[in-house]
Amino acid sequence: MSSFYPKIDLAGRIQNSRLDMGIQSMPSARLDELSAPGEIKSFKGVMSGLVENLNQEINAPDQLLKDAMSGNGDVDIHDVMTAMAKAELSVNVATQITTKVIQAYDKIMQIQV
Repeated sequence: MSSFYPKIDLAGRIQNSRLDMGIQSMPSARLDELSAPGEIKSFKGVMSGLVENLNQEINAPDQLLKDAMSGNGDVDIHDVMTAMAKAELSVNVATQITTKVIQAYDKIMQIQV
């Protein structure tokens, strides 16, 4: 049955865009590889890393807009709008994560010992 499925190199067929290269301070839009399964990170380390990434993503549209308005580099309005949408999505996800963590903390505090 495995011969039914065509063998297509999907990763090779993905077209690169400007967001793949990480324009100036904006990181690449592609997902990084997952960390090794044996690697254990602390909650504090994970949360501080998320906050740092959120800060970078929020500041990226401002720099891109400045570059687009001044005519420096290969930045156009599409890159700015994509960075703004990515920043908005990141803020929404961070808000949801914060809400879930607070709800979990409240549930733990309600447990009677």
